[in-house]
Amino acid sequence: METLHSLFYFIVAIGLLVAIHEFGHFWVARKTGVKVLRFSIGFGKVIWKYQKDSSTTEYVLSAIPLGGYVKMVDEREGDVAPEDLPHAFSRKPLWARSAIVAAGPIFNLVLAVLLYWLVFMIGETGMRPVVGTVEPTTLAAQAGFVEGEEIVSVNGIKTQTWRETMETLFTSAMDAEEGLPIQVKSQDGILLTHTLIIPLAISQEPELLFKELGLQAWQPTIPAVVGKVIANSVAEQAGLKTGDHILSADGNEFKDWLEWVAYVQAHPGQAMSVLVERDGLVVALTLAPESAIENEKIIGKIGVGVQVPEGLLDSLMIEYSLSPVDALAAAVKRTWYYSGATLKMMGYMFVGKASVDNLSGPISIAQYAGKSAEMGLVSFLKFLAIVSVSLGVLNLLPIPVLDGGHLLMFAVEAIKGSPVAENIQLVFQQIGMAALLGLMILAVFLDIGRLF
Repeated sequence: METLHSLFYFIVAIGLLVAIHEFGHFWVARKTGVKVLRFSIGFGKVIWKYQKDSSTTEYVLSAIPLGGYVKMVDEREGDVAPEDLPHAFSRKPLWARSAIVAAGPIFNLVLAVLLYWLVFMIGETGMRPVVGTVEPTTLAAQAGFVEGEEIVSVNGIKTQTWRETMETLFTSAMDAEEGLPIQVKSQDGILLTHTLIIPLAISQEPELLFKELGLQAWQPTIPAVVGKVIANSVAEQAGLKTGDHILSADGNEFKDWLEWVAYVQAHPGQAMSVLVERDGLVVALTLAPESAIENEKIIGKIGVGVQVPEGLLDSLMIEYSLSPVDALAAAVKRTWYYSGATLKMMGYMFVGKASVDNLSGPISIAQYAGKSAEMGLVSFLKFLAIVSVSLGVLNLLPIPVLDGGHLLMFAVEAIKGSPVAENIQLVFQQIGMAALLGLMILAVFLDIGRLF
């Protein structure tokens, strides 16, 4: 069921992004007087098509939603009827051909701006980016972070929630070798800037980066008071009740709920002698946590939930949104920022400074699509925006077959005053096709490796 869920949202995401990309080519082609024969979303077997008459564009939806294309009247692709020659792509001036080719990736970047604009106007609720315990020797400690500080911005990008802060920080990690400025507000309300330095080798490994970074969200001390007992659980069978204050287990006292949870998880299947305070009296209970597997480890569970003090969650959470004007400015800035980060990552991988493990294939993208959809509309819109940025930037690279490769040929044509010879273009296209095919195979191989 989870696979079908991820597949559905993957198809929705790729279908939308491809449609916008191809619509960019289509729209500018029509505006510059080029006749469009076919507008296709997907490849392979045609499952739906529409054409008003033989002289108009044929709209096609095909079975494999991993791409699309716009077929225009073009003398390079076959004979063209005399009446269509004025509307042929090959007969248009250089600026028009360049605009048509560039429109696809540009429309993807514009879509990213619109998506982020919606995200900032809708707003979201999340945990405030307040720094928790900073362990010594970590990168955060070396940068001077102190527990209780609230992060205001990362590398000039304003961050409102802890999740947004971590997303921006991890995206900026490859810029942090020489220092990443992070602005914080101290508990006294003073604005400070910490410079976080992250070695390049660490910045490429998310799990290692998280461990070495040493930044974690602030967590309040919550008393070990039972707020919920699940029916037929170990806790109910042992006699635990809502409102019980856990005092100790096997002689070990607990100052907060997290210590109690850690003790239970560390004793799967082992009987524990527990003392609780109930209505002013101390009650002795015996319970044995049942064994459960979580993150590939066997832990103990008893089936209870914490009683959160009234108003505590409200003090930890923040709900924000921006006005349409402010949201648009923030959306443009965020798209520009992620475009630069994407381009830099690709450059690092090309020169060998970044690991190819950063590549994501269709399987990983499908998983991200499903998970982001589960988290809500805003998360899914963010996912669409970042993939749209990646698609736009990738297609602008000067690689034969991609839009950027065609733009490179047009640039050469502008310099030399005549088109690049077709046989030379063909050789470059074959090289580009081989490179892209190899890249796709590598991405799928990495995806399969992640699954297992």
